[in-house]
Formats: sequence, C-alpha cells, structure tokens
Amino acid sequence: MQASLACFPHPHGNPLLKLNPQLQRLNSLPTLFSTSKFFTPQHQIFPYPSGFVLKTPKPPTIGTPKDGQVRCGISSNGYSSNEKKGVKEWLEACGEALSNAFPLWVTLGCVLGLVRPNYFSWVTPRLNIVGLTIIMVGMGMTLTLDELRGALSMNKEVLSGFVLQYSVMPLSGLFVSKLLNLPPHYAAGLILVACCPGGTASNLVTYLARGNVALSVIMTAASTLTAVVMTPLLTAKLAGKYVPVDGSGLLVSTLQVVLLPVLAGALLNQYFQSLVKLVSRLIPPIAVATVAILCGNAIAQSSSAILMSGGQVILASSLLHASGFFFGYVLARILGLDVTTSRTISIEVGMQNSVLGIVLATQHFGNPLTVVPCAVSSVCHNIFGSTLAGIWRHSVPAEKKD
Repeated sequence: MQASLACFPHPHGNPLLKLNPQLQRLNSLPTLFSTSKFFTPQHQIFPYPSGFVLKTPKPPTIGTPKDGQVRCGISSNGYSSNEKKGVKEWLEACGEALSNAFPLWVTLGCVLGLVRPNYFSWVTPRLNIVGLTIIMVGMGMTLTLDELRGALSMNKEVLSGFVLQYSVMPLSGLFVSKLLNLPPHYAAGLILVACCPGGTASNLVTYLARGNVALSVIMTAASTLTAVVMTPLLTAKLAGKYVPVDGSGLLVSTLQVVLLPVLAGALLNQYFQSLVKLVSRLIPPIAVATVAILCGNAIAQSSSAILMSGGQVILASSLLHASGFFFGYVLARILGLDVTTSRTISIEVGMQNSVLGIVLATQHFGNPLTVVPCAVSSVCHNIFGSTLAGIWRHSVPAEKKD
C-alpha cells in the first residue's frame, strides 16, 4: 500500500504545495512527465531505488468537517480512513517500508559481509550481473521511450548536472587517490565508482530533501544512458595510470548491463503497461535486497584485507562523496541555478551507481580488492545523502517562501 497525498479545495490556497514546493515545478519540465502524464498533488509517488513510478489513485472519499470547510488531507490509494485494508495493501506497505530503509539494509549487508563472509559464498559473478540487470530493468520500467529521448535533450539544468556528474566525481576520485596515496587496486576501484553514472537512490533522496524530483529522474536517465561511453572512457583515462584497464571490455559490459536493460524496461512500460503495473510494486524491495546482497558480497570477498586496512578505504570513499555533494552544489550555484535545483544536482552528483562499479570491477579487474571501494561507496553515499535530505527537508529555500 502506498500513501498518496490528495489535495482538496482550501479557503486559503493549497497548503500541500507549500509543504512540497517541488510540486509547483514538475509540470514545467516537458520531458519526463510529458504526453498524457501530468504530475499533480493527486498523483502517488512510489519510491524506487533508481526512480519513481507515478500513478493516479482512485478518487478519495471526501469528508466535510463540522465547520463546512473542505481541507487538504492524506489518502491511502483512495481508501477512506475507516476502510479496512486487505493483505495485498499491507504487503505493499511492508515493501515500501523496506524500500525507504535502503541505507540501513545496505549497511547491514556490508557489516554482515565483513564479519560473516561465508554467508555470501553462494553469490557468483553471474548472479552479480543478473542482480544489476534486474535493477536496471526496474529503472527502465519507470520510464517511457519519449522520456528517454527527453533525458537526452539536455536543457540547461540537465546539461549542467551531466557535466558536473562526469567531471567533479572522476576528478575527485583521482585527487583523493593521490592525496591518500592509495594502493593501485584501491585507487582503481575508487576512480571506477567515481566514473559511474548517478546513484540508484538519488531520486528518493531528492524527494525526501524536497528537491526537484523530475530533474533528478531525468538526470539519472541521462547519465545512465551516456555511461555506455563515459564510464569506460574516463576509467581507462584516469585509472589506467594505476592498473591496466580494458576500455573496450568495459564498454561492452556497460552496454549489456545498463543500456539494454533500461531500454528493455522502457519498452515494457511503453507496450505492456498491464504487466508493469502488476510487478511494479514488487521490484523496489527486490532491488533494495539485491543492492544489499551485492555490496555485502563485495565486502565478503576481501574481508580480511578490509579489516587490516579498511580505514583508508572508508576515508577515501567518504572524501569522494563529500566532494561530490559539496562541489555539485557550489558549482551549480556558480552556474546561476536556483537553490532547489542546486540541491538536486548536488544529490545526483554525490550519489553513484556503486552496484555498476562492483559488477565492472569484478569482471574486468584481476585484483578482488578493486571491488572494495565500490561497496564501501554504496554505504557512504547513502548515509551522506540521507543526512543531507534530513537537513534540507527542514530548510526551505528563500525563493520558495514567497
């Protein structure tokens, strides 16, 4: 069961838009929510680790208070507060709760991999690929082909975010590697994850931070589609100084585990919407569990080495993501973007697709320690992003107060 915000006439305007100032901007972006989709307060927001599925709930039951005024209230998929929910709705509620607590599950997975590495002995490299494919197909199912084309149109905000995504993070990865004098395998892993596209949780964190969700989803789609070229190219250029990098192999793998699954998901959403509607509630918790398992497995593969020198990797990953969040915001402001947009870009730049880094490191780097920074990165950016969301959620930008 997903809780939706339904707004009804109010004598003093729409208080929901004041609570969620981002809603006022979403329809101004004709890309992600184009054609027949109009994002209004009556739509439901279904958090998915790599995007949002927007659905329109059943018309809610409107009750009139004793004073005769109809006010803004909370509805749950069109059910009145007195109506009992079925097993299906409760299962959906549990799935949402599990999805929203994704930083906790990823952290637990990594801790479990560190102290009980044998628990992940069943996870094979092939399962890594299958897991990432499921996540990417799920992301594609939140998009349509028109929205994918819109993601590549690159308006000012999207273009700014794209440039910062593939400049701030890769350069920060290289700088941190040199600053801490990381061993070659750790340096290569840190640079690899820094060259990956936007993180699979950035859209949810943006929503919690009251940022521009539409822009976040479009930026994630744009950076993911272009990762087929950007990730192998930047990794080979920057990490090649530390270890040999198979650029063409990275290109083929990124094409297989990113672009093709996303396109497949978008095609399913375009032509098989009934199927997508059937499975859309199940994919978010499955994706969260998959991320936690893959990160835990990456830690388990090198648990002994991490226990000996893990502090250096944690510090490196923390500095990398702190740099992404900080410079993503500051440079966006320097480019003349408003506070809400700058916060959105900061989150998108600071949160990486660490699972893609894990899969690519497992396939194309001989030393298993190369995977470690990618797994630690997943924990760091989730903690940082959630913390920022909590701060920014209660800090309304000046332009939104008017």
